[in-house]
Amino acid sequence: MPHGASWFNLLPFFSSFETWISEHFGPTWYKHTETLRVQHLFGSVVVLIALLLLGLMVRRRLQKPEDHVVPEGKFSAFSFVEMVVAATYDMMAEAMGEKAAKYFLPLVGTCALVILLSNSMGLIPGFLPPTDNLSTNFAMAGVIFFATHFYGIKEHGFFKYFRHFCGPELPIAIAVFIYPLMFVIETISHLVRPVTLAVRLMANMTADHMVLGIFVGGFAAGLGLVIGETPITLFWLPVPVVFYLLGVLVVVVQTLVFCLLSTIYIALAIQHEEGH
Repeated sequence: MPHGASWFNLLPFFSSFETWISEHFGPTWYKHTETLRVQHLFGSVVVLIALLLLGLMVRRRLQKPEDHVVPEGKFSAFSFVEMVVAATYDMMAEAMGEKAAKYFLPLVGTCALVILLSNSMGLIPGFLPPTDNLSTNFAMAGVIFFATHFYGIKEHGFFKYFRHFCGPELPIAIAVFIYPLMFVIETISHLVRPVTLAVRLMANMTADHMVLGIFVGGFAAGLGLVIGETPITLFWLPVPVVFYLLGVLVVVVQTLVFCLLSTIYIALAIQHEEGH
């Protein structure tokens, strides 16, 4: 397939939808192209449908927990969700404590499932991961950003929360000069956080998908040209598996990084003075 294309391009209404989006919204501020990419929209819809089906399956199972006390002993949709949620909770509990982890698990856990499934789409030939688009990642990073400050203000109060931006208590003669500078630096630091979350995820997933496509696609094409000439070529058939394993590693690590940083940002916002 051409670069930037996927199986979604085969949908009969794809071109007209892309044209309609481009006419109404125009080029993006960071990439001035004639048409807007809409691959991530279709990919996100697929991920949301998959999560909805997973949620219904898990809900159905949890309605009668007494029938599922004994583990299944095999990999299933329920065990997958259970594994992701348990790993996310353990990571959060270490960073912010069990009480806060239970409260924020629906938020960070949802991000974990969405990002993990979105990243995994890039491992399927013919599909692009929705997370290789900055708009998708900014939406998730924006939710984390506003949740961080909303709960920080809720926990400490408006003035006390933003007072933390000025740093520790200092004598008034020094504070007059240091506090304004610290407040500006801290404000910039907080504004940059969602940008780094979004850009880091986009850059890594774009690079991972390109590398996987180049090596696996190029190897498959070369193999197809010489497979009939020498049987020794079959020896190299397992080679793409190595790159797929590296791709799986990137998918998991980038999900972990996004969720871990989100947890740390929220934990720093809600902790009290003794935690500083």
